[in-house]
Amino acid sequence: MASEKIEIDAWKSAVPDTENKEVVDRLIKQFGLGTFSESERKSFDNLLFRRNIVIAHRDFKLVEERIKQKKPFIQMTGVACSGPMHIGHKVDIDLFLYFKSLGARCYFGIADIDGYVSRPDEKVPSLEKAKQIAIDNATDVLALGVDEKDIYVQSRKEQRYYEFTFELTKKFTFNTLFGIYGEDYNPGKNSANMLQYADIIHQQLKEFNGPMPSLTGIGVDQDPHARAVRDVATKLPYKMFAPSFIYFSFQPSLQLGKKMSSSDPDSTIMLTDTPESAKKKIKNAFSGGRDTLAEHKKLGGVPEIDRAFQILRYHHPDDKLVNDVYKRFKEGSMTSGELKDITIEFVNEFLKKHQEKRKKFAKTAEKIVLG
Repeated sequence: MASEKIEIDAWKSAVPDTENKEVVDRLIKQFGLGTFSESERKSFDNLLFRRNIVIAHRDFKLVEERIKQKKPFIQMTGVACSGPMHIGHKVDIDLFLYFKSLGARCYFGIADIDGYVSRPDEKVPSLEKAKQIAIDNATDVLALGVDEKDIYVQSRKEQRYYEFTFELTKKFTFNTLFGIYGEDYNPGKNSANMLQYADIIHQQLKEFNGPMPSLTGIGVDQDPHARAVRDVATKLPYKMFAPSFIYFSFQPSLQLGKKMSSSDPDSTIMLTDTPESAKKKIKNAFSGGRDTLAEHKKLGGVPEIDRAFQILRYHHPDDKLVNDVYKRFKEGSMTSGELKDITIEFVNEFLKKHQEKRKKFAKTAEKIVLG
């Protein structure tokens, strides 16, 4: 079993179980990813490192050296406009904001064209619909703390960006792309990919920053894109650095056997959920508690699979609280109901503040997307 290849598809709903250490170890070996030592984790004062949510990297040393030398580096991430944002998206943005605090020159892409051309019509039927989703996404991104000046929209980018996107198309054959992405690769996905590659490395053109180490945070399911863009960066006549990537584990769905997804609202906490809706979802979330109270007190719970605890692990800023909840639930002195009550209080306080911020940024988001 341990030697089996893990299939990765950048577009399908199935994703590797990155809460499973064996799966993570196999992915690291299979794709040749780098790992972080305990001393390296401690050197980054961020909960995503402390709690092992950041799991691997490609060529992160280039960026790490720039941070140590207090030299600038590029950081790019974004959101594909295929639906509303949920709490799982916050991890990517938290990582983005952390590296900005360490000196990154930041680019956050609102991928409206990508969202349309790479998704089926029943999900995103028109570019106009993608732009409406983009406005909604941009509102959340601003409310989560991303600066307006760091955000760009694919459909409103500079001419040089589009020229560069077309340049990239000549560096691939369809056989290469089929080999990376599989037989269901199509012209829409090809267009989306070229835009994604341009998003990640266009900042190294002389018209922007010039050649410079860059960093993008992704889930492991997006590694095919990482491998493709790192390869093409070395084939261009611009002496670019191959972009670095940092990989974070997927926040588990509220239910077993599902991916946290905007298209399945019951699988996650949406950033626009009401307090009643969030409470109901957390109450119904998969529990790591035992079948009976007596059994729970005797054997203790399993926080590693408990979905309410995972919300705290991924998002609660207080290490002491998270560690205390883990210990008490593990030993059986905290019940599943008590854990869920703590999570409900935290999530609803976060949603209340976030939704108040959303109101302030709605007009700004519309301006960013539509002009």
